[in-house]
Amino acid sequence: MKIKGVLAAAVAGALVVGCGPPQAANNQPQQSGAAGQPVGEMTGDLKVWLFQEASNAPKEATVAEAKKEFEAAHQGVTVTVEYLPVDGRANRFNGAFNDKNSSPDVAEFGNTDLAGYTASNGFADLTADLAAWGDGKDLIPSVVDTAKVGGKTYGIPWFTGTRALYYRTDVFKELNLTPPKTLAELTETARKIRQARPDLYGISVGGKYTYAALPYVWANGGDVAKQDGGKWTSAINSQQAKDGLKQYTELIKDDICPPSACAQFTGTQSVAAFAGGKAGMTIGGDFNRKAVEAGTVKGNYAVVPLPGIQAGKIAPAFAGGNLLGVFRASKKYTLALQFIELLGGKQYQQKMYTAMGNLPTFKDVQASVASSDKFLEPFVRTAQAGTKFVPATPAWTKIDAQNVIPTALQQVVTGAATVDAAAETAAGEMNKAFG
Repeated sequence: MKIKGVLAAAVAGALVVGCGPPQAANNQPQQSGAAGQPVGEMTGDLKVWLFQEASNAPKEATVAEAKKEFEAAHQGVTVTVEYLPVDGRANRFNGAFNDKNSSPDVAEFGNTDLAGYTASNGFADLTADLAAWGDGKDLIPSVVDTAKVGGKTYGIPWFTGTRALYYRTDVFKELNLTPPKTLAELTETARKIRQARPDLYGISVGGKYTYAALPYVWANGGDVAKQDGGKWTSAINSQQAKDGLKQYTELIKDDICPPSACAQFTGTQSVAAFAGGKAGMTIGGDFNRKAVEAGTVKGNYAVVPLPGIQAGKIAPAFAGGNLLGVFRASKKYTLALQFIELLGGKQYQQKMYTAMGNLPTFKDVQASVASSDKFLEPFVRTAQAGTKFVPATPAWTKIDAQNVIPTALQQVVTGAATVDAAAETAAGEMNKAFG
């Protein structure tokens, strides 16, 4: 089984869904009913919103199959699916949160949008029902955490995406190198590559590549922020977090990845440099496979999990991905729940992998797809080792939009500030957003 060519467009597009969720006031109460009985209407039109991909036909075919199966099992039910452009989602969700008559019953949404949507009271609390769902026991716990706000679960993780360490097998063979087993070894390996091959970056990473820097923070025992009694405060200025920032920014030096170029690199640019044969290593996602395969390094690269501080450990990766949820204003709660349990369940996650290359969120389904496609194995190991997530609060959207962490990274690598000073400034900006 091979990942289809739409992988990068399908997943990479979805993983950036977390910018600018709408803020609205939805005062619709969630439907409730007698214990053990269906809640809401069990016939009629079930409205479903899903995201439109760059190449949407494979997704439509898989969803159409689920729609047909669901309608056959639910007499008197018609499932109507609308595909929304990702860039235009804010207006549609905002309108739906404010007007129950314009809302769907089911929707796909990015996990980094969730905190804003729950602040808008837009999605139903699925905690009890998902806890009773048979498939649910096999969901990866750290991925399920991306569907939670305040301890409540608001969606089924439909797919996830993680990052790992891509490296040039030809360069490693030429220089008699082996994949690094710790983050410290990674730095030394990158330095050796740059020294022996000054035409290459030892590793291509960037000052604007937040999701490459955060694993360094997490691996060193730090975090972005902490929550106490419902209040978030920044933790980016803790000693552990600063140790991670220091270790990451050591990569953006003249002897590895020169600041004159790499200070401005985003994740996409970092991967592009590697794909174009300009770097010995990079940190990239399973969703970057198509871009790398289309580059000059095709046939001369491999992937291993990004190592941790100690040998044998894996640095925690950010868990991107999309969720399937039930709109709070839906009058068909049970019917909507049953549909997302079908589309988000094991059978259709396997089908979505086959169609789109989406990395499943169930441990056993991940193991199955990895056994048939060895490229996925390091990403599955990374996911199952335990991923991390950004603060589950609407304030994160503001922090992200203000480039608080990238600004701190760039200040350090350009010499404009020390790690201590940059972290303190970043913490202050974050705390202003947290309020």
